[in-house]
Amino acid sequence: MRRFMCALIVVLTTCIAGSPVAWAQTARAGSSAKARATAANPVNLNSASITQLQTLPGVGASTAQRILDYRQKNGGFKKIEELMNVKGVGEKSFLKLKPMVVVSGASAAVDAQK
Repeated sequence: MRRFMCALIVVLTTCIAGSPVAWAQTARAGSSAKARATAANPVNLNSASITQLQTLPGVGASTAQRILDYRQKNGGFKKIEELMNVKGVGEKSFLKLKPMVVVSGASAAVDAQK
C-alpha cells in the first residue's frame, strides 16, 4: 500500500508541476527568443551590435567582442573572408557562418562608431 501511495504522489506531482524536461525546454526556448541569424536574415559584420553577432551559430559573447574589436582596429570588414582573421573563427566556423553574414558600408560603420 505504501508503494502505491508513493507512486500515486509521484504521478500527481508530475502532472501538476509538469515534467522537468518540459520545464527545461520552456526555459531554453524563452532564453533563445531572440531571432537567429539565417541566410534570409543575415548579419552585417560592419554594423551589427554585440547582441546581433551572438545570433550567429557558435558566436558567443567573447567571439562577438573580438569581431567588434577587429572591426574597430581595421576600419571594418572589406570582405566576409576577413572573419577568419578573428581569433576563434577558423575555416570550419567560417563555412558555417558564410551564408549568414554580409559586409556592407565598412567606412560608414566605422565613422558612426567615432
